[in-house]
Amino acid sequence: MRLNEDPAAFEAFYRRHIDAVMRFVVRRVADPHLAADLTADVFLAALDSAHTYRPSRGSEIAWLYGVARNVVAAQHRRTAREAEVTGRVAGRRLMDADDLTRMEERIDAERQMRAALEAMRELPEGERAVLELVAVDQLTVAEAAAALGVRQVTARVRLHRARKALRQVASPPAVWMEERA
Repeated sequence: MRLNEDPAAFEAFYRRHIDAVMRFVVRRVADPHLAADLTADVFLAALDSAHTYRPSRGSEIAWLYGVARNVVAAQHRRTAREAEVTGRVAGRRLMDADDLTRMEERIDAERQMRAALEAMRELPEGERAVLELVAVDQLTVAEAAAALGVRQVTARVRLHRARKALRQVASPPAVWMEERA
């Protein structure tokens, strides 16, 4: 079948089979709007899979009923999944205005963190390593220097440069800018 290549052939195919497909669908679906949508979906699916039709295996309508059966079954699976999700949520407290406000605050805080982390990627390795150890891993400058195998003064200089660079390109979290002994 060349339904997807020849609009006239598709129109003739559609007119030949629309009533049969509609009857097939409405026997399985009670909602008229859903039945109309599914009938349209059957013909869209038929267009997409017209290359799979083999006249030797049966008539056009038999093949089309197979397509319709798959479309309707997929809808029933979607409906079942939606019912299951709705059942899980039923009786649970949904988000209120305060929850949404807290969520927005978290998103804003994370946006700042993402920008700071992106800016950190641009830092030279030594500066980034000290900043990560001090700001992210919460080590002291002395501990970071020991972990990196550098002198404490070197770690302090690198940390200072890293913080200065971050201030120029992003608004890093305040905790990243705090001095610790």
